[in-house]
Amino acid sequence: MKQLKGVAVGAGYFSQFHYEAWTRLPSATLTALCDIDSIKAEQTAKYYGIPKFYTEVETMLDAEQPDFIDIITPPSNHLALCQLALDRGIPIICQKPLAPTLAEAEQLLSAVNEAGVPFMVHENFRFQPWFREIKSLLNKGVVGDQLHSIYFRMRTGDGWPEDAYLSRQPYFRTMPRLLIYETGVHYVDVFRFLFGEVKSVFAHLRKLNPVIAGEDCGLVQFHFENGATGLLDANRYNEADAEDPRYTFGELLLEANRGSIRLDMEGRLRIHPLGQDSYEHQYTHQKRNFAGDCVYATQQHFIAHLLEKKAFETPIQDYLQTLRIQEAIYTSSDEGKLIFP
Repeated sequence: MKQLKGVAVGAGYFSQFHYEAWTRLPSATLTALCDIDSIKAEQTAKYYGIPKFYTEVETMLDAEQPDFIDIITPPSNHLALCQLALDRGIPIICQKPLAPTLAEAEQLLSAVNEAGVPFMVHENFRFQPWFREIKSLLNKGVVGDQLHSIYFRMRTGDGWPEDAYLSRQPYFRTMPRLLIYETGVHYVDVFRFLFGEVKSVFAHLRKLNPVIAGEDCGLVQFHFENGATGLLDANRYNEADAEDPRYTFGELLLEANRGSIRLDMEGRLRIHPLGQDSYEHQYTHQKRNFAGDCVYATQQHFIAHLLEKKAFETPIQDYLQTLRIQEAIYTSSDEGKLIFP
């Protein structure tokens, strides 16, 4: 089996999930990582058995000559870091948020298209096992062939204290856009994955915790091109009645012309055919790494498609539409009207 040689940039909170997942992928190995904090870089490299660490990305890229780069840094430096890799023809997997603004994301898209380098957005929620299974059930027509509605309710409960987010991701407190930009965008992508293209959105966003800068609560209504509707009911302030609210991040109800599918916060799926008793649908999911091991599944997809020279599920070219919908959500909330992205 061919093994690709990779490098990574970033040693912050979420990077732990990336690095742990890379240790389990037989077709890829990380030879080095980089972080501007040399102590953090050294500690992270040692913990995950990565041979080398750097504090300058250019030095690392030129010395390691990798087959790919995993970018796990804040969005403000994505464009510059990606350009360094694009200039060297190095395939990229890059965390979201993709860029601080839609305009900068479009600038990154232009750079990727010009370089002709494979680029995958690390959009991992669609790789959560319950959403993969729901997609399979829809493809099989288990609840019919005409989609009616999709509803997702999210309550993470980590955003209510005065010291909200300080212990894990303190930069959340100063982000001018929070709920949709950082978390809700996952569900824009998931809704597109399950229900297809979005025709219009109507949103009401607000801030519940006064100590933070951005919004932490929102209701977003989606109208799909196939005639179905969607509702994202999310806030990071109130708590969910679950042992681990960050396992599934919430509950889902999907309805179609022959029945419905429900997801609970333990990852269980329940199918209710019209006119019949509901039943639990058995499938495989596990509490490993992050949210059903979706980071591993995302990186596995990236490596497999890179090796086989196949298109990614979340290429930057398609992901820009998700970001246009995200922008439409903010515009709708600001202007109080339906917006067509």
